[in-house]
Amino acid sequence: MTRFERSIGAIALAATLFAAGAPAGARGATAARPRSVILMIPDGCGWSSMALARLVAGRPLVLDAILVGASETHPVDGLITDSAAGATAFASGVKTRNYEVGVTPDLRPAATVLEAARARGLSTGLVATTRITDATPAAFAAHVSSRYDETDIAVQELDHRVDVLLGGGRREFLPAAAGGLRKDGRDLTDEARRAGYTLITGRAQLAAAVTPPILGLFAPNNISYEIDRDTLAEPSLAEMTRKALALLARNRRGFFVMVEGSRVDHAAHQRDPATHAREVLAYDDAVAVALEFARRDAHTLVISVADHETGGLSVGLWSERDSTTLLKPEMLRGVRESASRMADEIRGGAAADEVLARGAGVTDLSAEERAALAAGGPGDRGLIGTIGAIESRRADVGWTTWWHTGVDVGLYAWGPGAERLRGTHENTDVGRVIADLLGLDLEGLTARERSATAGAGRR
Repeated sequence: MTRFERSIGAIALAATLFAAGAPAGARGATAARPRSVILMIPDGCGWSSMALARLVAGRPLVLDAILVGASETHPVDGLITDSAAGATAFASGVKTRNYEVGVTPDLRPAATVLEAARARGLSTGLVATTRITDATPAAFAAHVSSRYDETDIAVQELDHRVDVLLGGGRREFLPAAAGGLRKDGRDLTDEARRAGYTLITGRAQLAAAVTPPILGLFAPNNISYEIDRDTLAEPSLAEMTRKALALLARNRRGFFVMVEGSRVDHAAHQRDPATHAREVLAYDDAVAVALEFARRDAHTLVISVADHETGGLSVGLWSERDSTTLLKPEMLRGVRESASRMADEIRGGAAADEVLARGAGVTDLSAEERAALAAGGPGDRGLIGTIGAIESRRADVGWTTWWHTGVDVGLYAWGPGAERLRGTHENTDVGRVIADLLGLDLEGLTARERSATAGAGRR
């Protein structure tokens, strides 16, 4: 079977969507407005991330068919953003500084599209593969000066009565006595139950959930990388997306939901190419779920946009021993474990050569690589980084940084109103377009929230 033939199945859904729903950006503008919006964020995913995932899969991505433009990513006070400032731009349509969540640079709250949607009677949801209190989901339902105030963020997410909360981060909801991180002694899982939430902690419980509100906390910290995930215990991003949409669609007035492929970013920070590609592909599977829902519903806008690129990924790596045109993505297809998991095994006493052979299909470690593995210390730039470098070298992909970059990222959209996102936009435009299309009053809500905050301060 040729690569073209293998691609046919992958693009069938996208072709159907184009034919059935007339995506803006492909068949002309439309005056229609959506009733619901699904905002999807592949954290840390750049153009090269998409290219590598496509090469590893050997087929087009579902996203490829709905590309409409690009998003600039800088925060208010620099050129390279973090997830807190990037997500705040999407959530509130305002620029802020890195590490700040849901606030303007003067640290005053900025109303979010999720808050405004709820105020208008729409249902709301947050879905992530990282902790549900991490920077990106937090920016839609919390206002804090530091993204690291996650125990406070957990309180605010529940106070906002988000109908569907699905992700990791159970430790942020539990007191220290129960194995959590809360120093105030509060058990937010118990408080959530008493407030009407159904608490779920496993994949089977997610499948059985039929009525919102639900609080799904599937791991103490982050949900496992897709390459490592226990498919019987932890749900995939696609499964969480499907359930969230089914629950939120019960509201005939519509909904707003943010879905984050969070760990695309983590794998890039670790320079782990195989895991990074698998996270992009898992995210693309979730996009397929969202698009299929939108096609059936006909009143839903799907937007996909990354907050920033991570790692400075280069799909191709020249060295004196290589041809300038050498690239071997097929090497990454045989990798069975993340660099993080392999590092844990080696630290636990397993022989490095056996771990790399079993987990990455690498059986030709050089003396230099063996020495680096033996000397590897804790942290991303130690043993994990060494394993990532071994994979990257064999696949001939490169990295320029351990952090974020300032490049533009892809902007994808399908459904009523998608034509508003054609071209290159500031990241703040995403939040503003969502608010306008759903008829949300961000400015008015911001003024009311600030007034309430000032009043509470006076008391």
